[in-house]
Amino acid sequence: MAREKLPKSLVLKICLLVAALCFCVCIQVYLEPVRWARPLLSLGRPARGSRVPPAPGHLGHTGRGTPTDSTGGGGRGGVSEPKGGDAATKRQVTYVRALKRDAEAVREAGGGGDRVTSCCPLPHPHKKVPRWHIDLQPWATPSHSLEDEAIRFLKYIKTPQISCDTALRPAPPGSPRGQAGPWLVCLDDRFSLVHRIRSKQCRVYSLGLGMEDKQLEGSLAKAGCEVHCFDPSIKQAHLQDSDMWHHRLSVDWRDPNPAIPAQQQHSNTKKLAAILNDFGHRKIDVLKADMESAEWKILENLILEDVLEDIGQLLLEVHLHWPGFEVNGDDSTVVRYWYSLLRELEHHHFHLFYSHSDVSKPRLFLHRNLFNASSSYTLGWVNTRWRP
Repeated sequence: MAREKLPKSLVLKICLLVAALCFCVCIQVYLEPVRWARPLLSLGRPARGSRVPPAPGHLGHTGRGTPTDSTGGGGRGGVSEPKGGDAATKRQVTYVRALKRDAEAVREAGGGGDRVTSCCPLPHPHKKVPRWHIDLQPWATPSHSLEDEAIRFLKYIKTPQISCDTALRPAPPGSPRGQAGPWLVCLDDRFSLVHRIRSKQCRVYSLGLGMEDKQLEGSLAKAGCEVHCFDPSIKQAHLQDSDMWHHRLSVDWRDPNPAIPAQQQHSNTKKLAAILNDFGHRKIDVLKADMESAEWKILENLILEDVLEDIGQLLLEVHLHWPGFEVNGDDSTVVRYWYSLLRELEHHHFHLFYSHSDVSKPRLFLHRNLFNASSSYTLGWVNTRWRP
């Protein structure tokens, strides 16, 4: 019995040793290229018999941009290629230096251009992180009082930040001769609108609810602009009249409720970003909005969805007699929210160039007569960095 068991135990041990030996051989074979690649890369010497490809865009050039003879000869105006391992070493070093110069050139150019090295592609630019709320400005004073917030807000909307020497301001229908209307666009040469009008390439969006004063839209349409008016009260879905397009659409700050069928909804409501996508429009030269107290939430949506960067001039009628749709909080919090929205515009390079107080409207500021402020102001901003 002992003689029979002994060979079996030896065979088992031999099998284990052979398996361990095979495992070590596999590991050695797997790591061998890596071990040899390190000194080769550090010394800049390729393996024997291998050829190092020239750097992209540097074919037939040395590290300093000197033309070389492709045959290795020392022709006139060329440099003879060294022989043996030194030649391979210099070619490898030249290739590495060329790659470094290419990467540095692209980095200094801000990642622009079409020339990117194949070995080290530049990473894609970081995508913007979606925002869910605006950045609230600090309180005007530690007391958080309504009066202090109102003083800061009213001063801000009454003080233009930039001048406008040339403007288009048509009078409303039936107004006395010489009386200007409340809506105004800036036509200074330093801004793009006047140049877009001359080239017949400007686009205007007008948002409103049953607006009667469309003199500005008509004037811009006659000047050659493509004008789109959005009003949910019209009967037809799309109508072209007097060089203007009319659409039965209501611009909202929310997407339509998917639980409610479209036939049962009072009007077709969409966010401005969705309308731009549906119409295939990328840029708006002028956005005019009179949304009857919905302007605050719509403006917030334009900020959060980065639609502002596609707008050249923003004309907005703000209503101050009450907080507005879905604007919550006490009175001082509401005014701080209004002020923060307008400061967001400034952060996006929008500068106030026009402020008009409607004297025909009641003097109400959040249901009270405060500083004799009007309940309605028409404001105009120009995007100083906007490029169509």
